[in-house]
Amino acid sequence: MFAGTFTALITPFRDGTLDHVAFKALIDRQVAAGITGIVPVGTTGESPTLSSNEHLEVISAAVEYADKRLLVVAGSGANSTNEAIYLTQASEKAGADASLQVCPYYNKPSQEGLYQHYKAIAANTGLPVMLYSIPGRSVIEISIETIARLANDCENILANKEAGGSVDRINQLVQAVPEDFQILSGDDPLTLPFMSCGAVGLVSVASNLIPEVMTSLVNRCLEGEFAEALEIQRRYYPLLSGLMGLDTNPVPIKSAVALQGHCTDEIRLPLVNLTDEKTEKLRSLLKTYTLL
Repeated sequence: MFAGTFTALITPFRDGTLDHVAFKALIDRQVAAGITGIVPVGTTGESPTLSSNEHLEVISAAVEYADKRLLVVAGSGANSTNEAIYLTQASEKAGADASLQVCPYYNKPSQEGLYQHYKAIAANTGLPVMLYSIPGRSVIEISIETIARLANDCENILANKEAGGSVDRINQLVQAVPEDFQILSGDDPLTLPFMSCGAVGLVSVASNLIPEVMTSLVNRCLEGEFAEALEIQRRYYPLLSGLMGLDTNPVPIKSAVALQGHCTDEIRLPLVNLTDEKTEKLRSLLKTYTLL
């Protein structure tokens, strides 16, 4: 069910609360671009600085505004197993189609701890679950062996979002997991190499800004048209890498969408807005691609 392009949605704020008008418009643009699904309240959605109530408000709003036009994969993971179960069950009740479960951060569980964490979540929801390995933020990664074990033992753990930056890990995962287990890229610039090795899709940051482009890139890969995909990759690589290199995600992507006038650039501490110098670099980059 996860083959395709999923947008890790920004959470637009206005005066400290969710900007529902901007959020709905953002989702409408994703639908118009042919995006497979949306991921509210992931890393890009500023999940660490949202309260539990806000977390569920964003997910519920995403379900409402998506209106069955695309999949809603709720970012309902946490570094507390009980909290992750609570958020996932609430997301299921709200009508989400699936759950994204980030690798627990800060408390550094063992691989056995990770296995028991995910097994408990899967046992307490009927939603399909996508694991999310991102060692740059979680310090640890979900090992190949643990992913394979979960894929074999838990019938609703169906996919892994791989954001560790290693193409070889994709090769290793393909060898280790069941044939129907799906792997998705968690890094926009690595979409083509990941999919050439067996990934079936992308959870994208850039598709907040250029959903048509990212959809086209993924579709070309899925259709085996890798020469055409490479042309897209070559053209847009400076933008994809620039969005991730200017500052910590989601600061640059939210700033870019704000520069287009689709939302404010309001972001929550401890993240701060781009400096004037970086904003000008971003503005220049967007103009290069006629996005302003």
